[in-house]
Amino acid sequence: MDPEKTTVLESTNPQTPDGTKKAHAPTLYFIAVCKIAKGAALFLLAAGIYWMAGRDLQDDFDKFLAWVHLDPEHRFFRNIGDELATITPGNVRAASLATFLYGLFLMGGGIGLALRAKWAIWLTIGESAFFIPIEVFELTSRHNPRLDPSDEPHPHLFPHPKIGLLIVLVLNILIVCYLYKNRKRLFRH
Repeated sequence: MDPEKTTVLESTNPQTPDGTKKAHAPTLYFIAVCKIAKGAALFLLAAGIYWMAGRDLQDDFDKFLAWVHLDPEHRFFRNIGDELATITPGNVRAASLATFLYGLFLMGGGIGLALRAKWAIWLTIGESAFFIPIEVFELTSRHNPRLDPSDEPHPHLFPHPKIGLLIVLVLNILIVCYLYKNRKRLFRH
């Protein structure tokens, strides 16, 4: 066989530095894309939060309710308006900074996973595992902080408010298990 053709064939097969062929990992890339997308969404959210610093949030909220044709005098919306009055521009900037930093964290982890950096797998395992006890606590607690029991029920994405949290918990557990189980196969360098 011609040496030039051999070189071309070898260059099309991705290999690790030790000469072994890299394993295909569509799940890994799916997780990486999700992390990058969440990071980008958090960047946009942080910019939106920062833009709101120094504005009259209660007035903006009332305008938004009027725009979507909701009753601002409803107890639920009135309570939100009262809480918005207590927020200071410094609190808004701190929330914006925290959102930006978490987005940066997710973006870095997602890019690291896509590039198969060994540190990124441990970062993602740690980040996903961090939320598991919090989600279990929220699932097992009897209160639902999003609903006021004296208020009339509000429509939710799921029939029971904790089903969404259960789905997130299961996804986090699956991500941790997948990455931990396949860490040596996916990250050989």
